Amino acid sequence: MADLLLIVRIDGERVALPAGDVESVVELEGLTPVPGVPRHVAGLSALRSRVLTVIDCVASLDPLRSIALVGDAVVVVVEGHPYALLVDAVEDVVEAEGEPGPVRTALTGGWSRVATGMIEAEGQLTLLVDIGVFISGPLARAA
Repeated sequence: MADLLLIVRIDGERVALPAGDVESVVELEGLTPVPGVPRHVAGLSALRSRVLTVIDCVASLDPLRSIALVGDAVVVVVEGHPYALLVDAVEDVVEAEGEPGPVRTALTGGWSRVATGMIEAEGQLTLLVDIGVFISGPLARAA
């Protein structure tokens, strides 16, 4: 069985997340701002009696920008902590068509930091991204 990917749009770009890292996809309805946190941390939200730290993926790519709206989010758990990653849109779960390969194009801004490779899905090469780097924010360094 091929690896499954969750295809989402972040800052208008089609990207792939490993579906095995995704707990659920939700539409966030409320957001509580938290003073003193980095700008890419949009705030906190409740989901099924759990508090999620909400990460603005666009602000994680570029601290001068923001999604600024609550809506589609991908729920993940990293090191035991639940996060909701705000995305422009959730497209589909698809099978990977092969193994990830290197990024063979110059990436600008935060994309070079979050990219782990390229993978073919639905006949298109798609950027595969590292969820943890989005959570760490714009000061995180690529591994």
